[in-house]
Amino acid sequence: MRVGKDTKSTRPRRPSYLGFEHAGYSWKSDVDYREHPELYRVGKGEQGVLICEPYKSLLGPLWRFKDPGIARSSAEAIYEMFTGFMDNGDFVGADLARKYLQMGYTRARRYANYKGGRKYDKDRDYAVLERGTGDELKAKAAAVFYAYWMRAEEHPVYREAKAYWKKVYG
Repeated sequence: MRVGKDTKSTRPRRPSYLGFEHAGYSWKSDVDYREHPELYRVGKGEQGVLICEPYKSLLGPLWRFKDPGIARSSAEAIYEMFTGFMDNGDFVGADLARKYLQMGYTRARRYANYKGGRKYDKDRDYAVLERGTGDELKAKAAAVFYAYWMRAEEHPVYREAKAYWKKVYG
């Protein structure tokens, strides 16, 4: 149980995907973000990463984290796409590549922390499952993605482009 703003109320912590409002989501699956980059929003974390085309189709097949070796090949390929997007002045592609690197880290960590990558037990009102039951190889895979994600975040041209994009477009 998580304590709410007023300490008298408690409510179970529930996954954010329950009751998700698609209509209000900034990213749309029917938009070509290469043709209409002005519609892209940076957002928080990994938002939009599994929706924004054509980047989803370019980056998604590269994204793997089964073990550290596969994670390294995946992260290298995605980072190479990231730098290619940056070289071509394609901020949207670069930001989504960065998000795939971040997602490689967060998803691999989820599998490292929880057996089968499942954090919530839907049969028990989405109670959080026991942590520390996951796969050690996934922790190593997560570390690989983390290094590439930080490398992308620290890219000086990307940082400048991201700050500009957030100021102008959101």
